[in-house]
Formats: sequence, C-alpha cells, structure tokens
Amino acid sequence: MAATLHNEESKYLAQQLGEVLLHGTWVANTNFKEVIKDLSLDEALYKPNTNNSIALLVFHINYYMQGVLEVFRGGPLNIHDKYSFDMPPLRSEADWQHLKNSFLKNSETFIATVRATIEAQWQQTFVKAEYGTYRRNIDGFIAHSYYHLGQAVLIKKMVRNS
Repeated sequence: MAATLHNEESKYLAQQLGEVLLHGTWVANTNFKEVIKDLSLDEALYKPNTNNSIALLVFHINYYMQGVLEVFRGGPLNIHDKYSFDMPPLRSEADWQHLKNSFLKNSETFIATVRATIEAQWQQTFVKAEYGTYRRNIDGFIAHSYYHLGQAVLIKKMVRNS
C-alpha cells in the first residue's frame, strides 16, 4: 500500500511541476517552455513599466529550482531571497539560450527527482521546521511558478503588441 501512495503522490506532484514548467495547458493555458521558446534576447529583456523581464523571471524560478534540487540531493539550502533576482547580464543571444537551456534542463531534472521521491519524505521537514515539509515546499514552488508564469505571459503579450 505504501508504494502505491508514494507513486501516486510523487507522480501527482511531478505532473503539476511539468504542467507549469514544460508541457501543461490546463491551469494557465500555457507553460514556461512554451512562453520562452521563441523569444529573442531583446524580447526576453523587455521591461514594460515593471522591474521584471521574462529573462529575469526565468532566472528567478531557475535559481529557486536549483536550490531546492540541491536539498533533494541531500545538500544544504544555499539560496537566499535577496539574491533571487541577481541575474548576470545577458549580453548575447547565446547568453539567453544558455539561461533557457539551464532552466529547461533543471526543470526536467526537478520533475524526475520529485517523481522518484519516496512517500515518507513528503512529510519530513524541509531543512528547518519554519520552512515546513517537502510537500509544502513543492506546493509553494508550483504556486510561485504559476504566479511568475502569469507575469511572463502578460509581458510577452506587451512586447509582441508594442
């Protein structure tokens, strides 16, 4: 019975991550991969009356994803909110492609890691009690990603209609 619960919960969470990051259309009618796939560097850096560009949002989500992945691998939590928007300058299309590729690769790895997580881990403390459980952190990551996906969709509409 425990193996079934593990597989179902892990599969469900991996599916939810996949929806927002790589292949979904159910909640937002799109996903990050779809939004960024055809953006040029100039479009990715466009900031319409906001502090955020699509490139910065991709960096931000990727930053958190890398940090959470490190914890899932048994490492420390080495990310901090104050650095989560400290994107190095993107000076070329190659820099933008590198960021997109990093984001997509980390997304695939993150989804596979969540899918492989054992049932007992979901209710364990994520680093510190104040951070909640592993499950709470994945749920939060999904919600956080949808929040920024919505921003990215709006910015893309603005840049393409300007």
